[in-house]
Amino acid sequence: MTDDLEPVNVSALNQYAYCPRRCALIYLENEFAENRHTASGNAEHARVDRVAHASNREGARVEYALPIWSERLGLIGKGDVVEFWPDGTIYPVEYKHGAKKQHDNDDLQLAAQALCLEEMFGRTILRGAIFHARSKRRRDVMFTSQLRAATEQTVASIRQMLMAQIMPPPLINDTRCRECSLIDLCQPQALGNLKSLRREDLFDPDR
Repeated sequence: MTDDLEPVNVSALNQYAYCPRRCALIYLENEFAENRHTASGNAEHARVDRVAHASNREGARVEYALPIWSERLGLIGKGDVVEFWPDGTIYPVEYKHGAKKQHDNDDLQLAAQALCLEEMFGRTILRGAIFHARSKRRRDVMFTSQLRAATEQTVASIRQMLMAQIMPPPLINDTRCRECSLIDLCQPQALGNLKSLRREDLFDPDR
């Protein structure tokens, strides 16, 4: 890793795309809390390491929890499952415990893994998959130019946040907060109310 790049974990892309403040709480403040969603996700990742992964390609070699990195982007992390097909294709698979979400955070994390693997092995990776444990099905993800650009931009945004050490503001009245294990640490409702009160003070001539 080059000295001038603050290392970014590939999993941070998922957190940042879901909520920048959540990403900062984890990677700036070293805070984390379990809820039923994170516990289920951790259990699913542990299962991946224990149970033989069934590739849909005969003769594929499968690596679990493979250390990955990119010198160019300053990325580090692990790939849940990486398949090496007999024809030379490299096919990363990310395991998620739930169904596909409306946000692209899972796709960004998988694309970051692909960018690392491309640099490590000198091969272009066209697609990978998200395996959703709830449906027990793979969802193919194409690594388009748009997804690659969004991934690199997200890496740059995370690195800027880490270097500046500035906590992003909370989401306000967002459904994502209800599912977040860090809601008690983040306190989006309280901070949102405080911001509203300050705005009222600013525009109220009698105060």
